Amino acid sequence: MNLAGLPKTTARRKKRVGRGYGSGRGGHASGRGTKGQKARGKIGLFFQGTKFKKSLLKRLPLVRGKGKFKVQKAGPVAVNLKYLNLFEKGEEVDVASLKTKGILPKTLPEETAVKILGEGEIKVALKVALPVSQGARGKIEKAGGEVITNKMNKLSKSSQKKE
Repeated sequence: MNLAGLPKTTARRKKRVGRGYGSGRGGHASGRGTKGQKARGKIGLFFQGTKFKKSLLKRLPLVRGKGKFKVQKAGPVAVNLKYLNLFEKGEEVDVASLKTKGILPKTLPEETAVKILGEGEIKVALKVALPVSQGARGKIEKAGGEVITNKMNKLSKSSQKKE
């Protein structure tokens, strides 16, 4: 074994201060500075500078208005038309097929609302069973496809109730 061929070790051990004179860090203040809380003991992980805790609500920023206690719910997942060119002619586009093609993540819950938006061009005639924007509807029909309204997910059902 050639000692010159061994890899160099640059990692040093942590200095264990206050462990006697033989450690090289013993003696008067033991490398902890002079006096103060950190020289005498440990500070708790969640210590915030005072003995008493401010309540969480007091620490959060002030939100004004009617909806301050409402949960901020995310809207539908938007999918642009340009990604639908991965499908074959005449295929049906729904949440499950978008997951199998890899456009949507496979971990996305089945009840998640999905909407097709009109960015990009579509060159394939498809049957789209999802809610679509007006621009996307025009482009799908121009390409020879159709938008199926009776198989849409919960997003379209809520928008149909408003009409």
